[in-house]
Amino acid sequence: MSSVTPASSDDAALRAALRLVAHGAATSRSELAERLGLAPSTAGLRVQTLIDAGLLREGADGASRGGRRPRTLHVDDEAGAILTVDLGGGHARIGRHTLSGALQDVVSVPVNLADGPRATMALVEAAFDQIAGGSRILAIGVSLPGPVDIETGTVVQPSRMPGWPGFRVDEHLHARYSAPVAVDNDANLAALGEHRVHFGTTHHSITVKAGTAIGSGIIVDGEVHRGATGAAGDITHTRIDGSGDLPCSCGNTGCLETVASGASLLRQAQAAGLDVRTPAEVIALALDAEPVATTLVRTAGTHLGQALAGVVNFFNPHAVFLTGSLTVAEPFLAAVRSRVYEVCHPLATKSLRIEAAQTGADAILFGAADLALGLVEIPQN
Repeated sequence: MSSVTPASSDDAALRAALRLVAHGAATSRSELAERLGLAPSTAGLRVQTLIDAGLLREGADGASRGGRRPRTLHVDDEAGAILTVDLGGGHARIGRHTLSGALQDVVSVPVNLADGPRATMALVEAAFDQIAGGSRILAIGVSLPGPVDIETGTVVQPSRMPGWPGFRVDEHLHARYSAPVAVDNDANLAALGEHRVHFGTTHHSITVKAGTAIGSGIIVDGEVHRGATGAAGDITHTRIDGSGDLPCSCGNTGCLETVASGASLLRQAQAAGLDVRTPAEVIALALDAEPVATTLVRTAGTHLGQALAGVVNFFNPHAVFLTGSLTVAEPFLAAVRSRVYEVCHPLATKSLRIEAAQTGADAILFGAADLALGLVEIPQN
């Protein structure tokens, strides 16, 4: 069952109510009625259905806004678990979440995506079985490191993932756990996870992951914006002036990834004579104020800022969040901010926040849990 499995109008309405309570956007029947545009009686029926299903519970009386004090609504975190996995090239991070999305436990297991999907998923399933601890599995969220067709739950034209194209991750896990499965790419889920922390279910943001490679996700009105073919937010292959026409893995030249990614930073540092073997070592030198490394890091940040400036002017988000290994270096962050503010129209940056992400390595897990929450099956009499 993928993240776009058709649902009845009743199912969709109940899930909408559940998500509002889980996100803290509605804490009473009256607030639900107001947020969903429903008659109080209709909202009450939906709440009762969710209570009967063991997904919601009522707590102590809330604050009165005139009249009888409302009973507060909460998701029942004893109802079961949402499981998530962030699949990377060399490891998988596995999470167990409550229905509200809180991360209860995390384990990391080594994987090799080149071994193929069945061998990789066998390792993930073993970790799921361990971390679930016998809890009822309400839904599963999966992050894949490449373009994803969310209608089929498969990766599209992935690099370094032999055997994965056409493999239905959602169907495979649903057959094993009889739970709905949501699948998306890592950039979109990182953006969703970070956005929820800052803005809940409203506002617009962009989250950019600047590490060995570069990826980004766009959130519009609190939801992932994927575009017509799922490629929205892919600034990786934006052409950058001054890139020197370096060849990119996409087949073009001069793409952002060739001058602003961790891999390009390492290549440039080695060409400049620095004794480094990983992007992290280049960052460490920049943090120690080594002049060549600092210049390279700042230049990479300027290139990223140039690419983001066009996006900010066009999209006008409330915030740009930066995550990934390069963002631990303040010279990189400062260069991104400086270039965006320099190039963008003042109206586009009037209230714009550009800052390091807060959720760190857990952003993708939070996003996967939130996506999976929208698929939780709700028994109805």
